[in-house]
Amino acid sequence: MRLKQGDKVVVIAGKDKGKEGKIIKTLRADNKVIVEGVNIVKKHIKPNGGESGRIQEMEAPLDASNVMAIDSKTKKRTRIGYTTDKDGKKIRVSRKSNEKLD
Repeated sequence: MRLKQGDKVVVIAGKDKGKEGKIIKTLRADNKVIVEGVNIVKKHIKPNGGESGRIQEMEAPLDASNVMAIDSKTKKRTRIGYTTDKDGKKIRVSRKSNEKLD
């Protein structure tokens, strides 16, 4: 998975297609990401001790294949590639504009 926490992404498939948000968390083992404000579900929470029961809205994981990174220069969706800098370090770059991501 080439996506990282904090990347700005757009949803390209599913009920929230077209929505944009920032990645809150990546679940590498399941190849899923949680995006801020996208794929909202309602979770019913039982009363526990002194607290009353409630219905809480939260973001559910999306498959990583259903989101694409947004290029900071062109503001359009892009694929992510890798290249090396002068020091020989591996860096992530946008395939559209060849701009460094992060």
